[in-house]
Amino acid sequence: MIEFRNVSATYDGELPVLRDVSFTVGDGDFVAFVGTNGAGKSTTMRLANGLLKPSSGEVLVDGVPTTALKTSQLARKVGFLFQNPDRQICCNTVREELLFGFKALGEDGPAAEAAVDAAIERFGFDPDAEPFLLNRGTRQLLALASIIVVAPPTIILDEPTTGLDFRECVKVMDAVRELNEAGTTVIMVCHDMEVVGDFARRVIAMTDGRVVADGPTFDVLRDPAALKAAHILPPQVTEVSMILERDVADLPDAVARANSVPDMVAALAVAAGRPARGAGDDIAAVRAAGERGL
Repeated sequence: MIEFRNVSATYDGELPVLRDVSFTVGDGDFVAFVGTNGAGKSTTMRLANGLLKPSSGEVLVDGVPTTALKTSQLARKVGFLFQNPDRQICCNTVREELLFGFKALGEDGPAAEAAVDAAIERFGFDPDAEPFLLNRGTRQLLALASIIVVAPPTIILDEPTTGLDFRECVKVMDAVRELNEAGTTVIMVCHDMEVVGDFARRVIAMTDGRVVADGPTFDVLRDPAALKAAHILPPQVTEVSMILERDVADLPDAVARANSVPDMVAALAVAAGRPARGAGDDIAAVRAAGERGL
């Protein structure tokens, strides 16, 4: 569990970047932080994993203030994926990269080797490949794998899909979803509202160093006041359903409240008197269209 208690933060004692921020992220949660550049999201992430200490207030990880924990102790509890994988990758081969975290924690040995072997097989990596010669999406996936291979109970992702094409985005986010479903807490900064809508269960919206909304994903993304305060637009399917809800008389509630393409397709089919396809069929169709560049 990560808890912020009335946290404020500055860089070099200058103007405050965060102002009296409070929230709690429970074990197993999947939270997306949204807002414009400069809202304080990345600073919040660096406070959560101890890279930055609060100017006032407390940040607690499993009930212990980050100011009382060593970097090595925090690394075992909270993994961090930088927006640019090239700021994280540092080894000569993929295998060395995946072993790096274990060595840094003093835990390299047979168990670490086995975990790395499993990660290489899971993600289809070439263990002898040079990381910096991989394409952008594969480098991002390698950076993510280098964190999750050491199995921290919480991972923080700073814009995990930036610079990725559709196929690479799906591969990275499917891996994140599997982690979360297995019990890992996920905290994600993301500007892509489609990704937020597809994966996060909760949204915390920020602006000017303050939290302006915190709740279930589509409660926040349907709240005009929250959207205006955070200067964000909802996912397209949510925006369409909000317009339909506002402008179309006698619209079935299931259509108006649809939060995903599969939900809307299924609701419209039922409204038209046709049997709805399974959500998995719709997701597969959307992904196939994306991969074909449609």
